[in-house]
Amino acid sequence: MTRLIRLAAGLSPVIASLSAFSPATAEEAKASLAPVPAFVEEALDAGVDHTYDGAWEFFVGGGVAIFDCDGDRRPDLFLAGGKNPSQLYRNTGATAGPLEFSPVPSGLGDKQSTRVLGAYPLDFDNDDVLDLVLLRLGENLLLKGQGDCTFEVANRALAFDGGRNWTTAFSATYEAGLDYPTLAFGNYVDRSQPGSPWGTCHDNYLYRPEQGETGSVTFPNATRLSPGYCALSILFTDWNRSGEAALRISNDRHYYRGGQEQLWAVPPGRPPRPYRKTDGWQHLKIWGMGIASIDLDVDGFPEYALTSMGDTKLQKLDAETDETVPVYQDVAFDLGVTAHRPYKGEDLKPSTGWHSEFQDVNNDGLWDLYIAKGNVEAMPDFAAFDPDNLLIGQWSGKFTEAGDHAGIGLDRRGRGAGLADFNADGLLDLVVVNRAAPVSLFRNLGQGQADTPRPLGNWLAVDVRQPGRSNTRAVGAKISVKTGNRTLVKDIQIGAGHASGQLGFVHFGLGVAERANVRIKWPDGDWSHSYRVFANGHVIIERGAEKARLWYAE
Repeated sequence: MTRLIRLAAGLSPVIASLSAFSPATAEEAKASLAPVPAFVEEALDAGVDHTYDGAWEFFVGGGVAIFDCDGDRRPDLFLAGGKNPSQLYRNTGATAGPLEFSPVPSGLGDKQSTRVLGAYPLDFDNDDVLDLVLLRLGENLLLKGQGDCTFEVANRALAFDGGRNWTTAFSATYEAGLDYPTLAFGNYVDRSQPGSPWGTCHDNYLYRPEQGETGSVTFPNATRLSPGYCALSILFTDWNRSGEAALRISNDRHYYRGGQEQLWAVPPGRPPRPYRKTDGWQHLKIWGMGIASIDLDVDGFPEYALTSMGDTKLQKLDAETDETVPVYQDVAFDLGVTAHRPYKGEDLKPSTGWHSEFQDVNNDGLWDLYIAKGNVEAMPDFAAFDPDNLLIGQWSGKFTEAGDHAGIGLDRRGRGAGLADFNADGLLDLVVVNRAAPVSLFRNLGQGQADTPRPLGNWLAVDVRQPGRSNTRAVGAKISVKTGNRTLVKDIQIGAGHASGQLGFVHFGLGVAERANVRIKWPDGDWSHSYRVFANGHVIIERGAEKARLWYAE
């Protein structure tokens, strides 16, 4: 009931205005639609020439890590390759100019750089230099960052057993009382079992840190999360705003009889346990592939977009139940994000969704939803031509498909992806790892053309730090940005998507607002004071700092 009162009180302009939106004419309806940015594919011109490929073990995966590997605050790329070597690309482009990257050696050996399915940035040793977690067909790798876009394998130094599994998902969180992150790895089919792949999903694993007397960290022990139902994405998420993250797992359930989506409680200092029907958890069976999380209506409880072979689910915590019980309703159809068939072409068979991500691609202050699409390989019951979705948020609370209009509807099989501002112009660009096809790299031109890009709405990029503390990058923090009577919130998370993660500046669209008030809810629950900042800039907020610092892209 409390949540219903909050909703009705107007804290949810996204959802509450849904029923009030009914344009009288086609012209009025067209005018009411949010602007659509123009994307242009620049991969080869930008110097990115890479393909994710391989046998059936690489039908899944194909991720990208987006992070700053050399300390210049510009996002660089680490691309999984499957049977091909993975590749690190340094961002060398000019501010507001065409995208430009240069391949650089990562320091990995030939054997270690192959069989990579996904990658996630994380500062796992609290030295404020970003490290990498690599998901592989075989031994997973923890790569310690050296600060100059080179890495060294730290498995032995960290007493981490990377295993020999088929690992397809990752998430990390900082638990209360622990100075270092807890790592969760999601595994797919257990290939060693008879009858593989049918009915042979592997268990998942949780690694809690152990701190030595000198402050060093190791990850020597794995806790088995059983049963596993062939995970393709996992996410530590504070679903009920209790201050304690649970682990949500999206599973490709058709490989395991009785498979379903999962939610695991991870109480600090105690063994994890799955939520069951007696806890209110509902049995949901989808061919789960990707997770995206955002608090659409700013009620304090995140919504989850779950991609699959078929329709996308958009799960919202049921307002009529106790908010401590994980009962969800699917609002995907009501908001127009089912994305169950291709939006162009003549193929009416079901879509196959992979990476999903909420961002604001047109800077109007409303969240948009990107979904990477692509047939698993040559499955005849699913669409062969299945272009990626770009679902633009509207003031009605609904979403409108704009992938074709935006220029991202290519005939490729998308897997992992990420939206980030690669040229520091305030517009989010897009990188997509495709199966058996070159990586796509789209530059966001706003509403202009390649030679005359024009901005959309105003924007703000926020980087959050905790210098001198554990969890230097404030994983688990919430950023709150207020303009006028509207508030946007976004959590700093490691996980979700599909085999892809990023850390760095967090992007907010501000619409016509020229200023914003920013507050940070730190991972331990403390709130910062309000920082008043101007639009169209990069700000760095350090815990305890009186003022936000500005970063000027040169």
